[in-house]
Amino acid sequence: MKKVAIIMGSDSDLPVLESAIKTLQQFDVPMEVRVLSAHRTPVEAADFARNARANGFGAIIAAAGKAAHLAGAMAAGTTLPVIGIPVKSSTLDGLDALLSTVQMPSGMPVATVAIDGAANAALLAIQILAVSDAALADKLEAFRKENSEKVLAKDAKISAEYSTK
Repeated sequence: MKKVAIIMGSDSDLPVLESAIKTLQQFDVPMEVRVLSAHRTPVEAADFARNARANGFGAIIAAAGKAAHLAGAMAAGTTLPVIGIPVKSSTLDGLDALLSTVQMPSGMPVATVAIDGAANAALLAIQILAVSDAALADKLEAFRKENSEKVLAKDAKISAEYSTK
């Protein structure tokens, strides 16, 4: 199975990324978690992106706040799918990071999830890997079925308690 890279621009982003880490662990997807900055370690970040495919990765999740150039820097160095997570910071509540991540130039796509949307970033990476991994696709189906059953159980409880006939 291909690995997923989780790259953060700063270790202060780790609390946001913990849900991505837990989600990948839940699906038994191998991962590598790194701190690489597009601005403070540009050579190392570019080297990581350039060699990601050869090093067994199938997708890259890149999280950054403020200028949020990390996902774009990763995408510039690889043809692997890159998923950007804009991280909420004290400045502009993450809107700056969202716009920096989502507004990529034509020809350089970065899939972007919600501000602090790490769990969805992991699920998207899992979906990407599941295109060529039937066992992983089965796990996703079971996960979705379980989530559906939870919602239907809540619906039945609320409906029984509050609906009038």
